Order: sequence, then structure tokens, then C-alpha cells
Amino acid sequence: MKRYWSRLLAFILVLCVGLVNCSSAFASSSALTGNYRQDTLSVINSLREVLQLSPDSPEKIAFQNQTKQLINDFSSRYRRDGSLSKLPSFTTMRTALNSLAGHYSSYPNRPVPQKMKDRLEQEFKQIETSLERGS
Repeated sequence: MKRYWSRLLAFILVLCVGLVNCSSAFASSSALTGNYRQDTLSVINSLREVLQLSPDSPEKIAFQNQTKQLINDFSSRYRRDGSLSKLPSFTTMRTALNSLAGHYSSYPNRPVPQKMKDRLEQEFKQIETSLERGS
């Protein structure tokens, strides 16, 4: 009987530790609310802040990593939503995120070129206009 209780207690402890770790990981990665319009505008504002950082900023690497995580979170949250895949704001947002993520993956030590910054800003404005129209 003592062996049974010790195994049961061990199982409960493992279960509790596992659930605590899962919930804290989910809470830290869920900066997105689930509201597509609000999340998109939030991501755009965050990306604008990161793009305005100077290339020799000491926080550059940390912000780059946060940006990669934000791009991954946004993409994984909305990629499979069929109702969003045909929206102009979503396709343009996906293009912008893919180009920035591609730059960070291919050239992690180089600053984002001005030409790419200009193009991203233009895409961000298109996305905001599309969201205002409701698409």
C-alpha cells in the first residue's frame, strides 16, 4: 500500500510541475490577444520600433530575437485561419513578415537595408489602410 501511495504522489508531482511549466510558457508567448485587427496593429508598431533602432545599439540582438519570436507567434496563430487567408491585409502582412524574418535569418549581423525599411513601411501603410476598410 505504501508503494502505491508513493507512486501516486510522484505522478501527481510530475503532473503539477508539467502543468505549471506549460502554463507559464503559454503565458509568456501569448502576447497576442486573438483579435486579428488588434494583433496586426500591435505587431506593426513593434516592428516599426525595431526598425528604427540604430545598427550599433546594444539592445539590437535582444530586440532582433524578440522580433523573430513575435513573427513566429503571429504566423503560427493566424496561418491556418481560412477566413483570414484571402484578406489583403493578411497577405501583405505575411509578405512583410517573411521578408523581415528572411533578412534576420540570412544576415543576422547586418542592419536592415534602407530599401527594405522603405518597402516594409509602405506595406505597413497598406495593411493599416486595409484594416480600416475592414479587410
